[in-house]
Amino acid sequence: MKMALNGATTMKADLETDIRAASEAGFDGLEIWAPKLHTFLESHSTRDIKDLFERHKLEPYSINSLEHITFRNAGAHRRLLAECEDLCRIASEIRCPYIVAVPSPLPPGLSRSDVIEESTQVLGELCRIAESFGVRLAFEFLGQTDCSVQTLALADEIVKRVARDNVGLVVDTFHFYAGGSTLDSIASVDPSRLFIFHINDAEDLPRELLEDRHRLLPGLGILPLKEIIGALKGIGYDRVASVEIFRPEYWDRDPFELAREARAATARTLEI
Repeated sequence: MKMALNGATTMKADLETDIRAASEAGFDGLEIWAPKLHTFLESHSTRDIKDLFERHKLEPYSINSLEHITFRNAGAHRRLLAECEDLCRIASEIRCPYIVAVPSPLPPGLSRSDVIEESTQVLGELCRIAESFGVRLAFEFLGQTDCSVQTLALADEIVKRVARDNVGLVVDTFHFYAGGSTLDSIASVDPSRLFIFHINDAEDLPRELLEDRHRLLPGLGILPLKEIIGALKGIGYDRVASVEIFRPEYWDRDPFELAREARAATARTLEI
């Protein structure tokens, strides 16, 4: 399995530093954090990004992300479609295959069927935009209690209903655990639809109290990583594991040192 670094792990570093740190640590790819991308493009071009990746022998794996895509008002929805088109254009120009799409919090009074209907409709619209650029969308469920899509089973049902070749799933070990997803739900996933696998660990806290800041490097916490990885291998997934950790104390560290530790921790966990 290849390994990638997600730019959220080194949040305070800029895009060029992320590329250099990931490459020097021995990662195969980088998930680009969208705000860093926009900052870089204020004074550079997509050709410059492509050159940086080529120079450092690194692959752009995804752009993170289109946030809160569902349950928007009309004006916010139009802005989402414009943002999707802009990110898809950039992804196409730098040969980045995926853009991550994240659902919104659940509005009061809505049902599971409301969530499925809204998510399916919006993802379908976004996929039509992405298709024209040859880009695929990776739908990421969030385990936090206020999210409209908290489990792999629900996200998988939505992706199947969209029924487009360029939409698939993100499985993040933190969200998988926090939201109460089951190992059995992995067995129902078509591995060709599993576009991105985020690997991380977490502190020993009750699931309902876990927040992104409680994430840890793989192997340092209590998540059932061996079991999750085993279930993924059981359906034939063996492509990429990407380290995504939103831990503020990590952000204050030297990004090159952190990237090296992240890769070593991931390799140990994957038994590479």
